[in-house]
Amino acid sequence: MTRTRFVPDPLAQLPWRVILLVLAIGGFGLVVLYSAAGGSLRPWAFPQGVKFFVFLLAAVALSRVPEEVWKAGAIPAYAVLVIALLLVEGLGAVRGGSQRWLDLGFIRLQPSELMKPCIVLACARFYDMLPPNETRRFGAIWPAAALIGVPAVLVLVQPDLGTALMICAGGATVMFLAGVPLRLFVGGAAAVAVAVPLAVNFLLHDYQKNRVLIFLDPESDPLGTGYHISQSKIAIGSGGLWGKGFLQGTQSHLDYLPERQTDFVFATMAEEWGLLGGLFLILCFFLVIRWGINVAAAAPGRFARLTAAGLATTIFFYVSINLMMVMGLAPVVGIPLPLVSYGGSAQMTVMLCLGILMSIDRQNRRTIRW
Repeated sequence: MTRTRFVPDPLAQLPWRVILLVLAIGGFGLVVLYSAAGGSLRPWAFPQGVKFFVFLLAAVALSRVPEEVWKAGAIPAYAVLVIALLLVEGLGAVRGGSQRWLDLGFIRLQPSELMKPCIVLACARFYDMLPPNETRRFGAIWPAAALIGVPAVLVLVQPDLGTALMICAGGATVMFLAGVPLRLFVGGAAAVAVAVPLAVNFLLHDYQKNRVLIFLDPESDPLGTGYHISQSKIAIGSGGLWGKGFLQGTQSHLDYLPERQTDFVFATMAEEWGLLGGLFLILCFFLVIRWGINVAAAAPGRFARLTAAGLATTIFFYVSINLMMVMGLAPVVGIPLPLVSYGGSAQMTVMLCLGILMSIDRQNRRTIRW
């Protein structure tokens, strides 16, 4: 008997290995949040669990959306989000000193989060419409650069440096994979290197400047601006190979570790679960990202190929930037660990990426079957 006699076709066609990996990551994250609250489902684990399963079901629903819908809606969705970012500047809700949200009454929407996957879709659509022999010309570069630059600048002034960098990274990845010459990226990197000192002095806010300076010399202010990084390193190092044990973390339970449920949740986990717990999470993320790259490699069309690769690298940027941040290898830019850190915005974005990837994967398998 075949599997499909017992399981309906829509369920049988889902990539269950990836879904199980996502469930493992999310489930482990709920355990960490439960411990971070001192052995309580509230205020973090229970709300996070509800959001996780709602967004996972939404990702499964998005996997049924045909590729043509993503292709047709890429540019209109980009335009709507740019308008939403402009509205944030005038009408946005202020929270934590930043103006990043639109209060719609029933939900508080953060358009900059949705722009992370949308910039990948928009750039992939642009290069899909462009003849391949035109990719290496200047006309293939400046429109994509404008598509990336407009939302990045709007997000940077909110201010949200981390999200602006993620938007730039996602768009630049699609440009590179589309075949834009490497020499232009080298020239762009040189321009960025020249612009960084100017940005630090004239564009960044004081707290953002301090984060960059603390990254270069974290011991210069261990009880002030460098406190987050110092306590994060202590928590990770004290976990050792096996960790201190479930509910036995001292840095988090004694409130030494700031933001233990959000940006620095990996440090909370590493203190109790040690190096082995960290390797488990990294391996699960690696397998999910590798699956996304394989989906891109199997896609027959240019749009699907660029979109899948761009979304997989977006998840990679989430994970790698957060891990480097909590280990002191990158400045603190407010990038959470997806599916683990408490909060709905990043979780929603990553589930959206996974839903689109599953949609492309389903299209690939239908094409191979035919």
